Parts: sequence; C-alpha cells; structure tokens
Amino acid sequence: MLSNLTGWHFLIILVVILLLFGAPKLPLLARSLGQSMKIFKSEIKSDTVDPPADSTATPARTETTDGTTRPVGPGDQTKP
Repeated sequence: MLSNLTGWHFLIILVVILLLFGAPKLPLLARSLGQSMKIFKSEIKSDTVDPPADSTATPARTETTDGTTRPVGPGDQTKP
C-alpha cells in the first residue's frame, strides 16, 4: 500500500501538515500523540489475562496454637 510513496510524497505531506496546523502547534500535537500511545499501551497491558494458577499444587498449611493445621492464604503471615 505504501510501497509507491517516495521521499517527495512525504515532503508534500509534511508541507500540508505544516500549512494546516502551523509550526508552533506541531510539538504539542506530537507530545499529545505520544501520551495517547503511552496510555493506550498501558491499557492494553492491563487487559491481558493472567494464566490460571496450577490446580494440582497442594495448599500450604500452618500449625495453629491449639495444635491443628489450617491452609495458609496469601495474606497470612507465619511466625518462625
């Protein structure tokens, strides 16, 4: 699709963009485009699905003060 574009085509496109937006606004446009891309990438990364946990693993257990054992959750802290 873009194989027929040469350096002259890109130069003409650049001149048209300069005429439409003006030279002082081009850095602002580039900065806002970069920020938009950064936000877009971070949203894409946050939407990825984590792989499921291994269901064959046995849960860790800890001994309570009365001598019984119970499963250890992610928020539990064990004392040595």
